[in-house]
Amino acid sequence: LLSLLGILQLLAATVAVYKQWIPNTNFETASNWDKGRVPCARDVVHFEKDKVVSVFVGSPHALTDMYLPLNGEFLLAAGAAFTAFDGSWDPGCDTGGTVRFADAEQRSWFDPTLWRDVLPSGELRPGGPIFSVHEERVPCRHDDVIFQPETSFRVNTDSAQPVIHLRSISVMGQELNTPSSWAGYLGGPSAPLQFHGNGTLQVTGTGCPDKSGCACGNALDGPRICAALLRAPGRQCPEPACQSPLQPLGHCCGVCGATINLEFTPHFDLQKYQDKLVQELLSQPKYAGVQMAMSKVHRAQTFLGTVSRGATPLIQIVLIDDRAGAQAGSAAEQLAADIMQDIAQHGEALGISSGKMEVATGSTASGQVGSHPASRITAGSVMGLLFSLLFLGGILFLYRKGKLRLPALRPQHPWERMEDPEPPAPASDKGFDNPVFSVEPPDVDLAEVASKDLQVFYLNPLYNASETET
Repeated sequence: LLSLLGILQLLAATVAVYKQWIPNTNFETASNWDKGRVPCARDVVHFEKDKVVSVFVGSPHALTDMYLPLNGEFLLAAGAAFTAFDGSWDPGCDTGGTVRFADAEQRSWFDPTLWRDVLPSGELRPGGPIFSVHEERVPCRHDDVIFQPETSFRVNTDSAQPVIHLRSISVMGQELNTPSSWAGYLGGPSAPLQFHGNGTLQVTGTGCPDKSGCACGNALDGPRICAALLRAPGRQCPEPACQSPLQPLGHCCGVCGATINLEFTPHFDLQKYQDKLVQELLSQPKYAGVQMAMSKVHRAQTFLGTVSRGATPLIQIVLIDDRAGAQAGSAAEQLAADIMQDIAQHGEALGISSGKMEVATGSTASGQVGSHPASRITAGSVMGLLFSLLFLGGILFLYRKGKLRLPALRPQHPWERMEDPEPPAPASDKGFDNPVFSVEPPDVDLAEVASKDLQVFYLNPLYNASETET
């Protein structure tokens, strides 16, 4: 029994989400006409001749006239038909006019407002504390897509990726969950009228095989999703009450509250952990109005903030609340703190190796708290090691290229001695030469002269005594 329960839990973790396309191109849908009403008997119905349409008709209609497109189809339900108006009285149609079919070309597959989560039966999934970031409101690669029975549609599948993978697609009440069945439908007459664009839909028939969850797969089309979300008038991100709103991965708008990024082990079970948080924490009265989104994401790794080094899988938890003003995000912050405390106590048993929390509320700026700081190497040490490796690698590269020569170091043996250099010979003190005074002193005994004439004199080489005698 326990093993069966474990298998059921594993299956529950890997069951795909059902997403239903909301708009249609039915003849009886009032919003599909420029007058905002379904054509009546006195009206002239006009389809643009150069527009491709697929229109489901669920009931009979009498019309004054109808202009058809060059390329399109009308899917008639049992009993549905078009007849010419015979001029009899038609209640609610006293005056007629020209009614034009609205353009459905711009309805994008990646517009999150055109999808809703439903149960496998097609009924709307009940609301609760769980929500999805914007990228995951569009069908993910392991989701089931439902187009409502007895409806027609036209979807623009332009995408940044050539192939859009899905688990299954249901059209006209028929589920297509194998590659061959979907290929057969694409070869029929309706598919080219219902799907157009450069993205090709592909059915795989497989759900997420990993109990830790699977990334949605819409990251490449994230800009397209946000553009579609905010394109229409009145669709704008709400002004956050916090100073530094958080920007969760996959979400188009900044939020007040908290985010938690979890690093996990192979034992982590996403669905089981989400159920635990809902039952033990989110169900508490103090957390009324708090919503949570949890999914696997891939956060890009960078080197020095610029060069991508691949992506690391993480479990992202986004917490928001309905508080306003200075209290905005405060309940979500408290819930995040409780989750971090629970991780510190039971993280290893849950398959969580570490967690990092970031908060932004109406009264505080954003900040981060790590759950396992002791197990992490500081950023400074890592950067120092990287710079050292780069420096040594640069020296080795220059040496091998011949751009750098290293001195040859040879150890000196004890018996090898360097000869002492000979001391320089002492220089003789020759004084300096005076070119002016070059006369040899007279050969005279100065002592004798001094004693004889009692005169003291000195020799002046510029003065010749013989020239003064007359």
